[in-house]
Amino acid sequence: MSTPTRTVVAPLTTEDAELLVAAARAAAEAAGATVSVTVLDAGGHLLAFRRDDRAVLISGETSTRKAYTALELDAPTADLVDAVRPDGPFHTLPTALDRPLLFIAGGLPVHRDGRIVGAVGVGGGSPDQDHAFATAALDALI
Repeated sequence: MSTPTRTVVAPLTTEDAELLVAAARAAAEAAGATVSVTVLDAGGHLLAFRRDDRAVLISGETSTRKAYTALELDAPTADLVDAVRPDGPFHTLPTALDRPLLFIAGGLPVHRDGRIVGAVGVGGGSPDQDHAFATAALDALI
């Protein structure tokens, strides 16, 4: 009997998480926006969080829930908005889980070697802005 091959994927480090936060915040500042940024590891544990003092208080919860949603469903939250409408395939999902999901643009999964290793969430700007800031963060990590 042969032993199955295992692929080890490097997890997100705190340095990775800090880079994601810094890049998202820099993109937001360049656009004149104040945001909160959350980075989770593959297990949904908080690796980094930053809320701008000028951002709305709820932006911290928003960024965390966006990151969690992107992680749980391994998809950008912007791609999931239509899925939770009453006629969509996920319409009962937000209330079926212990931790509520948030289907607003701004959450992106982070992959390495084709596997999910975490997620970044940005909250505080418009949905399009938050998505762009999260994308800028991922671009900086690559």
